[in-house]
Amino acid sequence: MAELGEGDAAPLHQEDRDTRQGGDRGDAPSARHQDAGQVTAAADSDTKPSTTTTDRHISIQTQLEGLEMLVDLNGAGRKSCPLCPEEKFKACYSHKLRRHLQNLHWKVYVEFEGQRMCICHLPCRHLKPSLSGDQTSGRHVAHYHCVVCSVTIARKTDMISHLKRHVNKGETEASYSGSSDVAFEEPAAPSGQAYEIMKELGTNVQLLPNHTTPQKSDTYFNRKMKTNRQLVFCSLAVLAEERNPLECLDAFGATGIMGLQWAKHLRGAVKVTITDISDTCVKMIRENCVLNNIRMDGGSRGPRGPDGAGGEVEGVPITTVEVTKMDANVIMHLRPFDYIHLDPFGTAVNYLDAAFRNVRNLGIISVTSTDTGSLFAKSPNVTLRHYGCHIVRTEYYKELAARMVVATVARAAARCNKGIEVLLAVALEHFVLVVVRVLRGPTQADESAKKLRKLVHCQWCEERIFLKQGNMVDDTLPCNCHGSLPGKTAVRLGPLWSGPLFNTGFLRKMLSAAVQYSMDDIQPLVKTLICESECTTLKSLVHGPSALTNQVECGVVIKTLQSEEEAGPSECTGKRKSGEESGNVVKKLKSEASLEHPPFYYSIHRHSIRGMNMPKLNKFLQYLTEAGFRVSRTHFDPTGVRTDATLEQFKSVLTKYSVPTYTNATTTQTSVSAGKTG
Repeated sequence: MAELGEGDAAPLHQEDRDTRQGGDRGDAPSARHQDAGQVTAAADSDTKPSTTTTDRHISIQTQLEGLEMLVDLNGAGRKSCPLCPEEKFKACYSHKLRRHLQNLHWKVYVEFEGQRMCICHLPCRHLKPSLSGDQTSGRHVAHYHCVVCSVTIARKTDMISHLKRHVNKGETEASYSGSSDVAFEEPAAPSGQAYEIMKELGTNVQLLPNHTTPQKSDTYFNRKMKTNRQLVFCSLAVLAEERNPLECLDAFGATGIMGLQWAKHLRGAVKVTITDISDTCVKMIRENCVLNNIRMDGGSRGPRGPDGAGGEVEGVPITTVEVTKMDANVIMHLRPFDYIHLDPFGTAVNYLDAAFRNVRNLGIISVTSTDTGSLFAKSPNVTLRHYGCHIVRTEYYKELAARMVVATVARAAARCNKGIEVLLAVALEHFVLVVVRVLRGPTQADESAKKLRKLVHCQWCEERIFLKQGNMVDDTLPCNCHGSLPGKTAVRLGPLWSGPLFNTGFLRKMLSAAVQYSMDDIQPLVKTLICESECTTLKSLVHGPSALTNQVECGVVIKTLQSEEEAGPSECTGKRKSGEESGNVVKKLKSEASLEHPPFYYSIHRHSIRGMNMPKLNKFLQYLTEAGFRVSRTHFDPTGVRTDATLEQFKSVLTKYSVPTYTNATTTQTSVSAGKTG
């Protein structure tokens, strides 16, 4: 292994594993030393210098002594500052240089996990290469080097905010330089960059350093979408309990983490296909398959192992995954699937027609939309162009976005003579996830199309109501704003999905799957969804085999975790019921239509009374229940209340139990005056 050149002033970082990089300033090939003791091949000499996260900058130290050790302060003669250019700070004697390091560089450090990032004056802001590979020289200004991602930031406050974002994303120095339990040869990354190892739900994946920037990386990976990946996994696990083996498609593989999680945990119950249009993504997915000891279908030989003798990793592959390089629309037109997950960067409307064209009956399609600008009414023209809906910014904008996506999915299904049953609709900060079951037949398509309605929204008090079916137009709102205020106060929004957004039986089985696979992060969210679907405030949810019973969904008996002794032979099938029994199920569903959760919610802060102290949210829910209304909290808004009460009734209960803000002061003054009189 080559020794460090004189031009590289950065010290070696040995936190998780020993890593050495050699080379001069011009062409610096890199090599990685794994825990297993194997040394991989170096990159080509014509690649540009790599900025791996294992190379800490010399300005990052743990103690002041480490900063002083960069220069021999005990020697005689004049010495230059290692963090300042010669034209900024001229060479001086040791005592003056020691004061310079203490007062200028060390005194203004930023600390993160025991590492102190001192201020640097070197012309190193151009170290991060651009897409074309050239390194443009930046301004020689003071800056800090991030200990996590090696980015340079000029201001101290900006660096502190930058580190907080790393903490919110769950990113640490170890996550960027973590190692895997499986010894493998790490391939040369594009543009001379080094791979990073990240582990989620027991699955290891390789990431490029710029994986968080979709404009600069083909293998985009978002750590904040962990909740989305776990919800999708639980929905697939529930479908795998109904019937197996399932043919599943991860239409936008990127790093392949979602499809690999399916295959690694569900094993033989699913046949996973991961596809992507990018050559870089397909190559990385194949490497991640080897990293997780998963065999690739269609390619009998994987990348060479660490010993260099064979083409397979030691041990028997735990399962098989098919990796293809194909456009998502093409593969969905060519092959049928039982489960399809669409998660493009942005909107998924361009892939809905192909997804519904070839999905099997009673299959599931999950759609993740991340174009929050158009979904949350920040770009109404884009919303109209993509979703064909007119919306405005409201207090319930997240549920409005979820119903708009479901309406778009329902229209795409109806064009293929298919209907949908919404199993789950979640709208969080960064995405909107919709999971629907596909029901074949024009009758089911007509039933779904009937649930697409316009919404009348009052822009003054934010009361809302769905328009009734038929040609007669009724714009009457429960509020009286149109009569008491001048001008037009109501607008029409939509068309939107007016049906339920949750299936209680499906969510309960998702909760059981989350407990089974130790997904502690999403269990509170799923419990909130169950309470929201039932419109109840019950907090104790039993998630065991004794609490689960067979659920009838659209005439289909779904197999649950109930013991086989209690379940009859007719209850263990996933086939559609026919004849009189199916008709009874339809009648039962119609009779229980009144038990569906009410649409939308009210924010208790939005409708608070000025000069009044509101009751606590849980107390207010209790007051609404005592008044005879159905009520629950909602995951869309932590201050939202889902209830079947009108806005006028909601405000009346809120006013009744609100206390004036001056009550305490008046009581105190009264008691004081009474004491003086006595």
